[in-house]
Amino acid sequence: MSNVSPASLTSVNSQLKLLVLSNGHGEDMIAVRVLQALQQQSNPPEIFALPLVGEGHAYQHLGIPLIGAVQAMPSGGFIYMDNRQLMRDVRGGLVQLTLSQIQAMRRWVKSQTKLGNHTAVLAVGDIVPLLFAFFSGTDYAFVGTAKSEYYVRNEAGLLPRQSKSARWENFSGSIYHPWERWLMGSRRCRAVFPRDSLTTEILQQWPIPAFDVGNPMMDGLTPSFLKPQFYTADFQKQELRRPLVVTLLPGSRPPEAYENWQVIMQAVSALLADFTERDSIVFLGAIASSLDITQFSPILHAQGWQLHTESPISLPDNHVAIFKQRNTYLLLSQQAYNDCLHLGDVAIAMAGTATEQFVGLGKPAIAISGQGPQYNPAFAEAQSRLLGDSLILIEQPNQIAKVMRSLLNHPDRLQIIAENGLRRMGKPGAAQRIAECLLESMKYEG
Repeated sequence: MSNVSPASLTSVNSQLKLLVLSNGHGEDMIAVRVLQALQQQSNPPEIFALPLVGEGHAYQHLGIPLIGAVQAMPSGGFIYMDNRQLMRDVRGGLVQLTLSQIQAMRRWVKSQTKLGNHTAVLAVGDIVPLLFAFFSGTDYAFVGTAKSEYYVRNEAGLLPRQSKSARWENFSGSIYHPWERWLMGSRRCRAVFPRDSLTTEILQQWPIPAFDVGNPMMDGLTPSFLKPQFYTADFQKQELRRPLVVTLLPGSRPPEAYENWQVIMQAVSALLADFTERDSIVFLGAIASSLDITQFSPILHAQGWQLHTESPISLPDNHVAIFKQRNTYLLLSQQAYNDCLHLGDVAIAMAGTATEQFVGLGKPAIAISGQGPQYNPAFAEAQSRLLGDSLILIEQPNQIAKVMRSLLNHPDRLQIIAENGLRRMGKPGAAQRIAECLLESMKYEG
């Protein structure tokens, strides 16, 4: 797609009012990246938001007004992996909340139209915000974050599946079912932004305005340090001497993340017991700001880790907690997420978005399924299909050493993993490309 020049947009959106719908914390963050890119355009639309799940803190931090009621649900948005979570949400007022949100959206469109403004809706997530957008009665666009053709196929063809019911996922020739494609093919749907090239290619078989512009999940991950541009002989020697760096990703949802941490530390102990010949290993715990970091220390002390003052790796975090055990270090940080991703050679992962971002940087992740509600066996298995060779799923923490040794002993496999991750997650800059394409697609000549 050719870039849209700022000059061509000057007369397009002088009265455009954009309502953003999203249904989950991760979807909120993706939406915010697109909105930040929109705000940097020469003539940005006036933006409003309606988070369908949660309280919309990401929008509020950006100063974007919310147009309707918001409420945190017991499931946190993870109702699709467990019907019990859905029932908890229903008892928690999900039906009433949904009805009030539909009413608020339609009132907003009606009031803006009465004022003579051109309205549009940007739906971010899955079929729920897409349905909302359709019922809005105005033009809309869709950023599809939940579905990818990689769940059912790769470039070579359909994936073998054990369950006969799995055929339902692709019964009509796409991971997106006919009713979803009908919503995306509506004349009021002006643009669809799938999460990867393969999904875009499949959707373009139908009259759907699908644009291959990348995945905003890979935006905003720039590290604090400059990466070397050329691999000199000295650099190769430094690589051989430096420690193995393992990034630990327990997820961001309490209390699940604390339970995941217990499992991850079992894997760390198993790894140290087997990798005794290694001069040094550094573990980087990327801890979400939503978590209480003090809850991660007790198990470290119980396993023999001692607080330390000096770190083998510099992180842009004045409050990093440093632990040491023999010649091995473990750092806990809540302020150096990007650096933890970039510095890691491999990840031990029990997270959703963080695992996908790590893989998107061209790195392998070893995943262990937990008890959920998010990172349970069903989610982990689906994520292994989404990420292909880049995600190695193990059943028990003590299997980690064998997998890690196999990875390190096969550089050709690491190269395949690097290429696979970049292909499946895309290049940075997608939010900017979506913003430009969105404004062009919503061009209004009223």
